[in-house]
Amino acid sequence: MRTLYVVTHPEATHHVDRVVGGQFDSELTAHGHRQADAIADRLAELVPPHADLFSSDLKRTAQTAQAIATKLGLGPVLMTDLREKSYGEAGGKPQQWLNDRFVYPPAEGERLHHDEGIPGAETRADLAHRAYRALDQILARDTTHQIIVTHGTALTFLICAWLRFPLDSAGYASFRSTSGGITTLQEDDRYHYRTVESLNDTTHL
Repeated sequence: MRTLYVVTHPEATHHVDRVVGGQFDSELTAHGHRQADAIADRLAELVPPHADLFSSDLKRTAQTAQAIATKLGLGPVLMTDLREKSYGEAGGKPQQWLNDRFVYPPAEGERLHHDEGIPGAETRADLAHRAYRALDQILARDTTHQIIVTHGTALTFLICAWLRFPLDSAGYASFRSTSGGITTLQEDDRYHYRTVESLNDTTHL
């Protein structure tokens, strides 16, 4: 049985400052560090020795991964492809700045490549391509238990990649998560069915 534990980073400074996150390089708050320790404690109960640990290289995810690494005795592999979607010029600005300029995607038609109206921002297709590529690299490792520390929007496309959704069909997908949640993905050894065993478990917090 192959099992992936996908962690969305806990509370970061951009949450409490109410500014746009994305690839704005915010850090964990004091509360976020305590949540990271709680995540590490929970994973120590679930994950056997010799697991893999991968993380986005942004500060808030790297700090979360370090708490897990210290608790489980693992060496984290930092991956740029696991970063959150970039919001371009909006990164680090007040959330209202983004809200006032954001162009919502159409109900029908092109959604993944939709231009949200923010200069320098990635499309969801850009993020999806990164997430699919990252998961391919992670699954190339012959390890039965793997931990991935990432971000809320990135989680959706990691799940889509795990379930082998064609990328173009992911334009309507949204797997909701909150800060510090753990999502468990499993593949059985006989039929090789891939499941979402739990989504955004926060009982450890």
